[in-house]
Amino acid sequence: MSVSPIGEVRLSDVEGNRPSGKGFGELVKDFISEVNSLQRKADLVAGQLVTGEAENLHQVMLAVERASLALSLMVEVRNKVLEAYREIMRMQM
Repeated sequence: MSVSPIGEVRLSDVEGNRPSGKGFGELVKDFISEVNSLQRKADLVAGQLVTGEAENLHQVMLAVERASLALSLMVEVRNKVLEAYREIMRMQM
């Protein structure tokens, strides 16, 4: 039985450098703007449904549920970040 290497570990992964160049704050900002755009789209298609312009109910429900799910995820991420911050603040030095 021979063992072959699975691949090379990049030095940037070991040192903690960000290959994408984005920090946590930028990722959160992008996520918030994406959630905002999903909410706006859901509002738009819901308005189209009310006025009778919407083609089918299925697309409206998908947009609304997608926006709702994204908002729920954003709230949970916020809660976890706050929980981690509080835990760090409780640590004694």
